[in-house]
Amino acid sequence: MATTTLLQRHAGEGETIAEAIRDCLDYGKDPEKTESGKYISAYECDPATVADEFLLAKASYAAMTGREQKKENNVLCYQIRQSFYPGEITPKEANRIGYELAMRWTKGRHAFIVTTHTDKQHIHCHIYYNSTTLDCTRKFRNFWGSSFALRRLSDRLCLENGLSIVENPKPRSKGKYRNYGEWQKDRKGPPSYQDRLRLAIDTALAERPADLDEFLNLMKRAGYEVKTVRGGGISFRLTGQGQERFTRLRASTLGDGYDLQDVLSAIEGKEKRPGRSERKISLAVDIQAKLAAGKGPGYERWAKVFNIKQMAAALAYIQDNNLTDYEQLAKKATEAADRFHVISEQVKQTEQAMKTNAGLKAATVQYAKTRPVFEQYKATKYSRKFLAEHEADLELYRAAQAEMRSLLGGAKLPKMDVLKEEGRKLTAKKKQLYGEYQKARRDMQEIVTIKANIDTLMGYTEPGRKQEKER
Repeated sequence: MATTTLLQRHAGEGETIAEAIRDCLDYGKDPEKTESGKYISAYECDPATVADEFLLAKASYAAMTGREQKKENNVLCYQIRQSFYPGEITPKEANRIGYELAMRWTKGRHAFIVTTHTDKQHIHCHIYYNSTTLDCTRKFRNFWGSSFALRRLSDRLCLENGLSIVENPKPRSKGKYRNYGEWQKDRKGPPSYQDRLRLAIDTALAERPADLDEFLNLMKRAGYEVKTVRGGGISFRLTGQGQERFTRLRASTLGDGYDLQDVLSAIEGKEKRPGRSERKISLAVDIQAKLAAGKGPGYERWAKVFNIKQMAAALAYIQDNNLTDYEQLAKKATEAADRFHVISEQVKQTEQAMKTNAGLKAATVQYAKTRPVFEQYKATKYSRKFLAEHEADLELYRAAQAEMRSLLGGAKLPKMDVLKEEGRKLTAKKKQLYGEYQKARRDMQEIVTIKANIDTLMGYTEPGRKQEKER
């Protein structure tokens, strides 16, 4: 992920609130940028009517709280821009990650829409969330350092999904961070000596050296000068590449998983290096297709090492889980996918119930506040003068009444205490389900990726069908 930015949307000079909201949302939903709306997702709102729904929530907030804000201080909605490095992600996956970012950032309390744009070299998301909460009683309170907190959250999501981030971003003046162009320029530069060393260590360990001496010989063959330092430590220097100082093999220099003890543990055959997070298993790269697309020899070398690692991880997985029979592997992949879809459907049903609950509470409050005006209107025998003076309140009354009828579907309206209790239970249920949902998704992604890599290794192009590889 390249950059993440948080913006506030206000109404401009000579611009109404409705125009301001529609303008920014229309830009996000632009069919030419989202492939005719293919990459648009939403939470607690309909993409087709999202502007009107945002406006209704604001009207409800004003009616329920009696609070009025000056136009220049009234934040209509917040916008998050999330950009990804070119070639790293598909539009569908970017939209999913954008949705998850919005859900975690708003904690499910604000309606939002995620639009993924594909019209530029880098895929990016525009996320718009309503400043007003779903129950129309509060507004999002921006806080000092919110942009940094959002950036950290986005980076965490990208790392969870195996995507790149801006490492150690250096602030410019006035607390601003590097923009996408600046980061991309840096990204195109050569890797650091530390990056090269970490790749060389991973490559050497992938060849499964029998002991430390064999590992060091592999490092020498990779072009590194080896030096033993006081206390039994080891340092490396890349020869003929302009590196002047040796780099110590330790976690404080190279990061978690690159301490001498971590390397010794890997040589001894331990599955996971101490202090290093487990590497995400990814699909093997189609090297020939990438080369045909213009990738160079450097990419080919990297891809070969990458594929070796992924195949090794896949084989280790099926051995550790006693899935040496292909049918067992296929069955487990199917079961993981089925479980994910079941939990996903439960989450959707719970979210729909929460939406109905929130809508009923808001409509009930609106109805209670405006009904006295309607009763006065009746008492005047529907006077045109009274209607002209109280048209806005009467319109809110009718809208609340229609909303309640639509949501109840002929059922009796529960008391407000019952609605509130139901809302709390639904929130707790969703929290529980969301934890299960995330685990089920990770499990599914892992086993499906493992199966795909095994299919590639064995020459399967379809489940249960082995094809003779071309020689």
